[in-house]
Amino acid sequence: MRLVPLSALAPALFLAAPALAQQQIVDRALDDYVLPGFEMLAAETSELAAVAAEDCAPGSETLRAAYGTAFDAWIGVSHLRFGPLEAENRAFALAFWPDRNGATPGSLGQLLSEEDPVIETAESYATVSVAARGFYAMEFLLYDEAVSAAAEGAYGCALIQAVAADIAATSADALADWQESHAELMRSAGSNQTYQSTNEALRALYGSFVEGMEFTRDLRLGRPLGTFDRPRPRRAEVRRSERSQRHVELALETLAELAALLSDVDAADSDRIAAAFEDALTRVRALDDPAFAGVDNPGGRLRVEALMQSVEQAMQTAQNQIGPALGVAAGFNSLDGD
Repeated sequence: MRLVPLSALAPALFLAAPALAQQQIVDRALDDYVLPGFEMLAAETSELAAVAAEDCAPGSETLRAAYGTAFDAWIGVSHLRFGPLEAENRAFALAFWPDRNGATPGSLGQLLSEEDPVIETAESYATVSVAARGFYAMEFLLYDEAVSAAAEGAYGCALIQAVAADIAATSADALADWQESHAELMRSAGSNQTYQSTNEALRALYGSFVEGMEFTRDLRLGRPLGTFDRPRPRRAEVRRSERSQRHVELALETLAELAALLSDVDAADSDRIAAAFEDALTRVRALDDPAFAGVDNPGGRLRVEALMQSVEQAMQTAQNQIGPALGVAAGFNSLDGD
């Protein structure tokens, strides 16, 4: 995501928020949003690893419930891909999707068929392809008919435990980086090379908001929609565990919270943004289409298209209010490959 200062484009259009107000926004975002989010992720993934250590059967409802709770926590911070999640490829190690070439089932299938000893230590497992790590790999192990059947034996149990432990370790490392260094870098922006001004710290937060909205619009909704003549319901995120609709709802909830923090300098702006998000949330909660299978029929497709338009409207409303106030704007769609 390239972020361009609006002042370079049209200097007379706005007055950026005062430095003190900008720093207050950064501090509040860290204290009320970023750090609690990563604390929750570390706690829930640790619980997932503990549950897997005791009950590693692919069909275990206890394990599936712990997985779902941990995945919920990931969605809460998954758009914050700068800093600690960017380091050591952690974001992809936790969440390799979309998997356009089917690398995840292929990688897991190879591990299972060869009973590769790479799973025996956390250090060695951290070296395997990101396609065989993280939440999406775990979904295949717990919910995909072919992969979960192959994971029924002793090696499959050990693989599930290795994936869960790896998720927990990666999450703990991300939290430690936030707590030990990166939060302070953002608080002391202007006195370090990572953030040479408070505006740069705000740009990182704003960029993560825009990227999260784009991801939800273009991938979580756009991929299963496909085209009118060729819908792609099998491309829906986490369709096997029927979490596709849930992820859109959770993403909108957490992104609405971040937008509220970033627009805190103006009550009217905050109200407009909140109303736009509420419309999108009302639509997704009314869908009753957990895996977006309904895009295959005209009525279901129409509802998902309306939701997608509502997500777009919420994003545009937030960008129109937050961008000028913070003095930043999105340069291009980070998902378009440019």
